[in-house]
Formats: sequence, structure tokens, C-alpha cells
Amino acid sequence: MLICIMILTDTHTHLYYEKDLELRAALMARCLENKVSRLFLPNVDSDSIPLVFSLAEQYPEHCFPMLGLHPCDVKANFKEELATIEREIAQRKVYAIGEIGIDLHWDKSTLSIQKEAFRIQIEWAKQLDLPIVIHCREAFDEIFEILCELKDEKLRGIFHCFSGTLEQAEKVINLGFYLGIGGVLTYKNSGLDQVVAKIPLEHLVLETDSPYLTPVPFRGKPNESSYLIYVAQKLADIKQISIEDIAEITTQNSKLVFGI
Repeated sequence: MLICIMILTDTHTHLYYEKDLELRAALMARCLENKVSRLFLPNVDSDSIPLVFSLAEQYPEHCFPMLGLHPCDVKANFKEELATIEREIAQRKVYAIGEIGIDLHWDKSTLSIQKEAFRIQIEWAKQLDLPIVIHCREAFDEIFEILCELKDEKLRGIFHCFSGTLEQAEKVINLGFYLGIGGVLTYKNSGLDQVVAKIPLEHLVLETDSPYLTPVPFRGKPNESSYLIYVAQKLADIKQISIEDIAEITTQNSKLVFGI
């Protein structure tokens, strides 16, 4: 008799922000208790690279690094930052370029250099045959325009923390991207549940974006990857299937994206 062990994949977590080794070990222990045994770690800038690899090296069977320059960290010195990150990518095993993209929530004045950095990093991913993990905040049209411009058979990845409309979801899917679904799905008035209800599971992956976007019932507290189980359960409720099936399908999708 075969016994299937549930495996949940957090495709986007900043768990490495916790620098206290004892607290970090507790975070990982809770992940494994909740069957969250695959964690993909995006850095945000050059300073966060050592933190990502420290965690990945400590838990090589569970943690997988990604590297890129977060759009909120695209500043006047962004070309120096990109050069540093590119050198690290050449020397390390990474599973995606990310998180990258455009964020117009905090600072619209950097749009032109955010676009430039985004294009540069998309080209890295295509040259290395890696997926990209996209941060999109109040910038869907700007991001979609660049993706359409650079679209080819190698361009693929995840729209991290998707919370858009059904029309936007269909545009993303038609480009060959997956939708990263996180804690927003559990928020009463987000409307994301109604969008996700109409999207086949083959286009979805799960994430936490910890320590941000904490799901119900812990909203208002720091998020952690172990809470992915609440996102998975909400998705199971929406699709009216078991959480084990949600775990199996979304983890398989993550394997198709990342190749591991």
C-alpha cells in the first residue's frame, strides 16, 4: 500500500529575514510540521544575498535560492547593484531570477530605471533559461507591455502575489506565466477568491511572501511559511477538493516552473 506524504511548496518567502538562528530553526520546524517542505527564497538587493544562501545552505533539501533586484530597490546606483547580483548568479546555483518587476505604489519617479532594470534581468533569465518571479504593484499595464515586447519561448515564470482581475489573470496565463496565490486569498473583501474560482488549478502556485501578507486567522501578525497551509485550505474550499489534492497539483506546478 502506497502512503502519499503531502508536500506543500512556498514559491515565495523571505524567511531568511529572521536572523536569530534559534527563531529561524523554529520557523523551519513549524514549516515541516505543516508539510511545507519546499521553500523558494528571493533576495531583494545585494545585501540580502548572503542571508538567502545562508538559509539555503543550512536546509539544502528544503530551501532554494533565487536572485534579482527588487523594483523598490532600484535606485540611482541600480547598475552597480545589478553588476553585483549578476556576478553572484554566475558563481551560484539559482532557480529563478527574482524578485524583479515594477512597483509604482511607493515611488513613481523611478519608473524609467525600474523598466530598464526589469528588461536587463529578463534578458539574464532568457540567457540562463531560468524563470522570472515578478513583483507587480500598481503596475500591471507597464509590466505586461514589457513582457509582450520581450516574449519568446524562453520567457516564463510566476506573477508573485497575484491579486488582480480575471481579465489580468487570463492575460498572464496566455503569456505562459503562473499566478502566485498567497494570503490575500483569505481576506474577506479582496475578491481574489472569486477570480481564483474561475481559474484552473494548472495555472496556480502557492506562496506566503512571509513575513508579509499574513493569511487569516493570523492577519495583523508577522507571516511565516508554515501558514501556507491556511492558503492551501482556502483554495481547497474554493475548488471543493481536498487540501492533499491542492498540495499535489500546486507542488507539481512549482516543479514545472523551477525544474526541481
